[in-house]
Formats: sequence, C-alpha cells, structure tokens
Amino acid sequence: MTATGVGIVGAGNISDEYLRSLATYPDVRVVAIADLDPDRARAQAERFGVPEAVTVEQLLARDDVEIVVNLTIPAAHAEVALAAIAAGKHVWGEKPLTLDLATARAVLDAAADAGVVVANAPDTILGEGIQNAHRLLAEGAIGEPRTLLTLMQGPGPDAWHPRPQFLFARGAGPLFDIGPYYVSTMIQLLGPIASVEAVGQRPRAERVVGSGPDAGTRFPVEVDTHLSVLTRFASGVVGTSVFSFDSPRRRQAFEITGADGVLEVPVSGFDGATRVLAGDDRETDWIEVPPPGVHRERGVGVLELARALRDGRAPRASGELALHALEVMLAIERSAETGTAVAIESTAPVVEPLPTEWDPTASTPHGTAPSTSGGTLPAPARGVR
Repeated sequence: MTATGVGIVGAGNISDEYLRSLATYPDVRVVAIADLDPDRARAQAERFGVPEAVTVEQLLARDDVEIVVNLTIPAAHAEVALAAIAAGKHVWGEKPLTLDLATARAVLDAAADAGVVVANAPDTILGEGIQNAHRLLAEGAIGEPRTLLTLMQGPGPDAWHPRPQFLFARGAGPLFDIGPYYVSTMIQLLGPIASVEAVGQRPRAERVVGSGPDAGTRFPVEVDTHLSVLTRFASGVVGTSVFSFDSPRRRQAFEITGADGVLEVPVSGFDGATRVLAGDDRETDWIEVPPPGVHRERGVGVLELARALRDGRAPRASGELALHALEVMLAIERSAETGTAVAIESTAPVVEPLPTEWDPTASTPHGTAPSTSGGTLPAPARGVR
C-alpha cells in the first residue's frame, strides 16, 4: 500500500528527531518540509532526503500531503493547525496543542467541521515503556490505583540549548515544556483529572544562554520555573507532582501506588523497564519488567495517526486527550496565580494499550485493528467543554 504522505512545518531542532525516525516507518513518507527560514528548510531536506523544501503555503497546497506535522513554536501552533485544517489536511501537532483553551477548542471544532483529524504530542505515551506499564496496570499488577507521585526537576535547558528563550516564555517553562509528558501519561493511565491545586515560584527574573553563538546573552523569564501540584482524578486517585527548572539535582519519578503495590513508570523517553513493588516496601522486592515489542522513537504518533486513519478509528494520542491535558496545565498555572483549587471541565476518552505485537517498522495495509481506544472516524468529537 502507498505510504501516507507527510509534510513537516518547522525545521528547528526537534525536526531532527522526527525526520530521523519517520524515515524508518514504511507506512509514512515525508514528501516536503517548510520553515519561515527557507535555508533551514533546505538544509533539513538535504540532510534527511526529503524531496522538497517549500513554503508553508506550497506545502498545504500539495495533494500528496495527507498529514501536516506542526513543529512550530507553541505560539504558532494554532495558526498553523487551522491553516492545515482549512486545506483539508489531518494534523499532528507538537505540545502543547495551543496556548489557551479557546483556540484549542477552535482547532478541534474546525477539524470536526472539515472532517479531518487532529492528534498531538507527546507520543512517548505510545512508546513501549509506557505501554508496558499501561498493560501491567490494566492487568491488576498493583491492584486498584490510589495515589500518584511524580517528580521532574533539574537546572533547566538554558545551560545547553542554543536558543532557550522560548522555553522560558509564555506557553513553555517546566509546566508546558516537560509537563505534557507527565500530564498526558497521568491521563492515559489513570483517567481524567477533576481538579488541581498549585503553588509556583520564579526565583530568577532573567536567565543566560549557556551555549551556541548567543552564549552569554541574558533574557527574561516569563513563567514560573517551579511548581508544586496536588491533583484529584475523577476516579478518586490523588496525585502529588513537582515541575522545576530550579534544581541543580536532576530527578525524575512517576510512581503509582495501588492497593497491592507500587508501579514505577518509565515516563522519560520511549523505552525503559517498568518496576513493580508488590505487597510491602522492601527494596529487594522490586521486580523489573522489560517492555516487549519493537522499539519506537519520536514520530510514532504520526505513524499511529496514519494507521488510525486507514482503519477508520480515532488515534490514541487524540486531540481530545491533548485538550484535556492543556486544560489541566492551564488550571495549574491559574491555581498558582490565585492560590485556589481549580476544577477541570473537560474530560478525555479512555485509551486502550497498543497490542504488544504492534510494529512501527512493518508495512501494514491496515494498522492496528479497530478498538474502543477513542471512537471511530470520520466524525471526531468537537472541542470538549
């Protein structure tokens, strides 16, 4: 079967990872790349064997582009997504979906009206590591989930990123840059979130570019760089989380405690073993469960979207899940500003784990079989309210 045609908008750093992995998935083919900087688009096209470097307008006009992969900065996510939808294209977007709920709902409503589908990063939730944890949880490895603990802390990306300014601007920071990995995983594994309560800090008003041609340049910090969060899930599970760019010590954790043990989820990246502590708190009782199946990389969400479109079902990393995650993060931000708990109005569809035999490197005329993992096409849900 002919591979699904993909056009990439945005030739920045993250495009390296997408272009590298998408070239290994025979069910999709990158046919064009566009960027506001034509030279950067041409360089990426030459480096990764993309047939055409074009303008955004030219990319959206191409008949061989079925899915637009939106890798622009967060502030441009909505504009590019809406333009792609207006051109009749399906959209895979980088995180977050947009910067506010009104535009996020506008994007999903526009897609529903146009009969196209929006799916969104992070696609780590489709990696073999989190999928393995999802299956273990669903199979009752720790009994009924009760509490959640997540930690994401480190010194921040300004020390190594050559252009870190946007990572400390509105729509980024630890909450919107790294938070989607954690929040999306929370929702996939534990279901919709009902309310959040948060406290934030912004210890430094400025940061300094630490590498590249702009090293030494000072720039403003526009968002809280440390947040402590209490989360209540609709199921009754209670979570405690930290998102921080203010710690010299790097730590990552994602632990679900259930009636019969603890599940340690490899939330960072696509692989990694799940650890299970059954029954008591003795460290020697941890059981490491390596993930089965073929390894996956960045861009696997684009592939899963392409296969979902072929099968006539909704993608697992759906726009509805991304909207719910966005509302949760915006509510965390608002709670930190107001000092009050904030209720979440939207919800998210139940997402089933991928089958263990799901293989991104195989050429499949049809993707995974239709399931209850988010509905059927071609009538994606309108913006959830």
